[in-house]
Amino acid sequence: MKIVIFDLDGTLLNTIADLASAANHALEALGFPRRAEEECIQFVGNGVTKLLERALPEGSKTPGQVERMREEFFKYYDEHLWDATFVYPGMTELLDALQARGVMLAVASNKYQSATERLVKHFFPQIQFLDVLGQRDGVPVKPDPDIVYELLLSAGAKKEDVLYVGDSDVDMQTAKNAGVRVCAVTWGFRPRELLETFHPDFITGNPQDILTMI
Repeated sequence: MKIVIFDLDGTLLNTIADLASAANHALEALGFPRRAEEECIQFVGNGVTKLLERALPEGSKTPGQVERMREEFFKYYDEHLWDATFVYPGMTELLDALQARGVMLAVASNKYQSATERLVKHFFPQIQFLDVLGQRDGVPVKPDPDIVYELLLSAGAKKEDVLYVGDSDVDMQTAKNAGVRVCAVTWGFRPRELLETFHPDFITGNPQDILTMI
């Protein structure tokens, strides 16, 4: 295996508490009721705009309201990126072991680019990632496979050289669309039963298992 591509939210980091706090700050700023963290788990995965659109009450999901939500969300989230966010147990050790073996590492996220970069740098300063890619203007979000193709180009790798690691249905679809092998992890934001319906090449609840997949 030449390169392992990791999703961020729900795979490397548990970010849901801070995402929910930022979404609820935006909701309250616009006069809407708060959402429970358990609800917000179901809203994440397709980028900030979709998260906020899903958080808005029915009948209020207009482009104008979503844009106002985005402004409030970004102001708050950028100042509270890691108040409650933490690395999933075993992930730092996994990244260290993969790097020691000479495996190229990358991040492919639907979180906006600046936050993706800051979180990765903060929590994994010792890892020399090939690239850290988030949501960027003009680039389609996952499950579009373009983000994977971009990383393949950077790595000079072929599809058969890749293991994609993610926790969600979006990740499973991204890997399928890109034609690369995928490992579903069960410690994130989606239940094992859902992940199994996508028939991933591997599925695990133990980060160390990923070492045997490469």
